[in-house]
Amino acid sequence: MIGYNKSSSIQISQTTLSLAYEVGKNIAKRNAILISGGLGGVMESSCKGAKDQGGFTIGIIPHEDFSQANDYCDAVICTGIGMSRDFIVANSSDGIISVGGGVGTLIELCVGYMTKKPMVAIKNSGGVSDIYGGKFLDERNRILIETRKDPVSAVEYILSKTRTRSSF
Repeated sequence: MIGYNKSSSIQISQTTLSLAYEVGKNIAKRNAILISGGLGGVMESSCKGAKDQGGFTIGIIPHEDFSQANDYCDAVICTGIGMSRDFIVANSSDGIISVGGGVGTLIELCVGYMTKKPMVAIKNSGGVSDIYGGKFLDERNRILIETRKDPVSAVEYILSKTRTRSSF
């Protein structure tokens, strides 16, 4: 089964969507807040996982109209600034978990890299997560994008590296 990102025609495998769901679920289990780009695909799956576990989700969307957000966002921030909203998503989070992903995810990883936020990519989830997981983004070696095999260990890693109040 293949899903589609609500904001583009990028195909997303069912495996990637399931991993995203489990990330959201495990974030909620740890009483952390899920912050995402608030649209479809991986973002929607992670929000659904968090909501199914009773968690709280924030969607920071590129649009001016909140109706563009997925149905699992508790709070929607309408930026009206397009893809620039990826800077807000990354800067609003204590850590970044990458599942699959395209250029928007890469932007968020770049922001996390420059601000030295803890980041982890889920192995074998596709996209930029597989390309950049386990690497530094440039020769400055600011912070390694760690890799983990599963959502539980990814969430645990980020929580172990963040402040007392955690959001992703």
